[in-house]
Amino acid sequence: MPATTPDEAYLDLWWLPLGAGGHVVRWNGRIYERLRAAPVWSERAPGRGVQVEGPVGSRRLGGLRAFRYEVRCWPEGRIPDADEAVDSPVRITEEPGRVEAVLALVARCPAYTWGRDELHCGDMWNSNSLVAWLLAATGEDMAGVRPPSGGRAPGWDAGLTLARAQLSGRRGGG
Repeated sequence: MPATTPDEAYLDLWWLPLGAGGHVVRWNGRIYERLRAAPVWSERAPGRGVQVEGPVGSRRLGGLRAFRYEVRCWPEGRIPDADEAVDSPVRITEEPGRVEAVLALVARCPAYTWGRDELHCGDMWNSNSLVAWLLAATGEDMAGVRPPSGGRAPGWDAGLTLARAQLSGRRGGG
């Protein structure tokens, strides 16, 4: 979550447990991801900062509002379940250029199917993928960014895999 004043730039990562704010257990995480992962119908307020929309569970069903997710970014945005975050926030950077690079990249987030392994890397696409991709695609050193002790971040590797492929393509292709 970036700072909102020009004098103070920072990027914090908040680790939210799957199902935070609800009664969801780990074993049904895949079902939760497909049915509840920031669905488009959850909020229709104007100015909610929608940058990208993508399908949930099935690309075919993604044309239906109930099977779409949103990637949002707006000044003074909120994290509804921040009080349930674990070992958070984790300060990623205080460099204004890095913060700006991440914010500029949000509108270009790939819209892979949520809960699916469309990259064929052995990991599904979800919010962890988006965050990992945003950080890694801007050149952030991801070696020290890990889930809290005892936690895991399904989808994280999908985002890192995509960012690595894109960055190596840029370097190799000029």
